Amino acid sequence: MNLKPRRAEDPDINLVSLIDVVLMLVVFFMLSSTFVEDSSLRITLPEASTEAMPRSSAAQLVIAVTEAGSFRVDGRELINASPETLRAAILKTAGADRTAVVTVRADARATHQSVVTAMDVVGRLGFREVNIATVGASSPAGER
Repeated sequence: MNLKPRRAEDPDINLVSLIDVVLMLVVFFMLSSTFVEDSSLRITLPEASTEAMPRSSAAQLVIAVTEAGSFRVDGRELINASPETLRAAILKTAGADRTAVVTVRADARATHQSVVTAMDVVGRLGFREVNIATVGASSPAGER
């Protein structure tokens, strides 16, 4: 049995973990504050001219995407909305000519996936010039 009195030690406060916690809080608040600023960022979007583009002499291929997600190639409705059917119809219409200008006319209420599917099929077939048909902002909603 040890009966010698122990030396009294001064109590220490370990500041390393406190510094770690404070540093993590600083990093958290710095990152979250930049996200709040981004949502209030005001930008000015570029404007496009309303003049009609000159018609090119190349053949045109029009792919229409309906509200239901079905496709029409040059006015002919396809039997289903699968990418394979769309691919076959485009190959039948355009043949080996990949210089044709492809215009995608999508209904405003068509799903984004339908439009992307049409553009993906056209891109994989090797067409280089793909346009998306729109109406001017001043046009009435029913006019096309």
